[in-house]
Amino acid sequence: MMNFKRYLNKFQQKTDAKQDVSSEKKTEIKKNLSFVDPDKNPNEYIIRYLKEPKYKDWFNRNYPNFTIYEAVGLTASDYLEIKRELFPESKYIENVTHQEKQTKASNELSFKPTREHGAKTRFDEFIDERILVSHNAFGDKEMKIKIIEISDENPTLITKFGNRVKINKILITIKHLENQQIEESEFDIEEIERELIEKRHYTSTNRWVPTDSIKNGYIINTRHTSLISDAMALDYIIF
Repeated sequence: MMNFKRYLNKFQQKTDAKQDVSSEKKTEIKKNLSFVDPDKNPNEYIIRYLKEPKYKDWFNRNYPNFTIYEAVGLTASDYLEIKRELFPESKYIENVTHQEKQTKASNELSFKPTREHGAKTRFDEFIDERILVSHNAFGDKEMKIKIIEISDENPTLITKFGNRVKINKILITIKHLENQQIEESEFDIEEIERELIEKRHYTSTNRWVPTDSIKNGYIINTRHTSLISDAMALDYIIF
């Protein structure tokens, strides 16, 4: 069992030691940084540092081992508060954006100005096509899988696996990249699963798919292999 009184004494000694070090550091700063006037409002130094680039460069060059707020006896929180008062976030972002636009315009004078249109698709509805396409081992075929039919069966262990749906039928589209030929066929993977169990006494497919793996009716590429594994085992698909 821990001696609680001894622990408190030890903690107090550490606290006192930290305070002594802190006071020594402040004394050392005031001693070394002769430009600091103890009768002057320390905020004035911060304001000057933030608003005058030459003053900022002078301080950083001459006192590289100190921050401006340490030099005048303030904290990082004090520094950030003063900075926010001088440069509110909205104005800061507006100024940065304006500067970026000016820089871009000066660097890309050959570009014609474009007209801005209101977005017809919300960002949360935007789907990157690449997450829907998988490639074979040789990289000469692409595949997309669309859901045709889902089961009415309710998922189990929702708290563990999340919301899922069980896929019955899919439409597979395969594109041959060498000649741009397209193959498309519908597969009843529920029936294929039963057939594999009868013939091989096992199944490797997983028809349960998380709802966040379905985008606009298509299955994302990370789930392709688990859905077509039985069809490949029976040579219905060569991919």
